Amino acid sequence: QLQLVESGGGLVQPGGSLRLSCALSGFTLDYYAIGWFRQVPGREREAVSCVTGSGGSAEYADSVKGRFAISRDNAKNAVYLQMYSLKPEDTAVYYCAGLGGRDCSGYLREELYAYWGPGTQVTVDP
Repeated sequence: QLQLVESGGGLVQPGGSLRLSCALSGFTLDYYAIGWFRQVPGREREAVSCVTGSGGSAEYADSVKGRFAISRDNAKNAVYLQMYSLKPEDTAVYYCAGLGGRDCSGYLREELYAYWGPGTQVTVDP
């Protein structure tokens, strides 16, 4: 089983940066690819990015490509989402989630993720 806890959310001005962390615990952590999702009230959860179990490959949604960078440190049992050039439309609750099978195949599909963190709020506002 995998447990995940997000941190690092907060209030930032447009154009600013923020780094989210996802702390992992459980067994065989590198078995799981880790995805980041976000959700705005009243809207569906949106896949943002995914990193493979080894940390060697990543995927990004078009809406964040070139602005967000995902990374993974298996020695520290952590996954990070570095966010640059933030926009008001990036405001959401951000979740990390575990996808079994080490790679990010199907990372856009929320139903494939078996484990979820509680989320952290990111607000981009002047």
